[in-house]
Amino acid sequence: QVQLVESGGGLVQPGGSLRLSCAASGFTFSTYAMKWYRQAPGKERELVATITSAGVSTNYADSVKGRFTISRDNAKNTVYLQMNNLKPEDTAVYYCNARRTWVGVEEKWGQGTQVTVSS
Repeated sequence: QVQLVESGGGLVQPGGSLRLSCAASGFTFSTYAMKWYRQAPGKERELVATITSAGVSTNYADSVKGRFTISRDNAKNTVYLQMNNLKPEDTAVYYCNARRTWVGVEEKWGQGTQVTVSS
């Protein structure tokens, strides 16, 4: 059974840090690029960060550059999002996404984890 399970969300004060994890199972994790998206209430889902299948290359939305770091451990089938210096505008549900384009687009989503930044 294909699964992406996010964890690590919660309530944090502005300036604080959180580390999100996304554990994958049921597919060949190391062949998929991994992405973190987020969706705030009333807003469209936004791509936050991307890491290539081997972890060689990363990309970030301008709004999180210098504050967030995406990483992966292919031996543990897990992708991480380290979030530092959090701001209230980072409040959203964060989703893990796996994407591969070997034969068309193959895409998998997690259920999301809530991150709330508030004093």
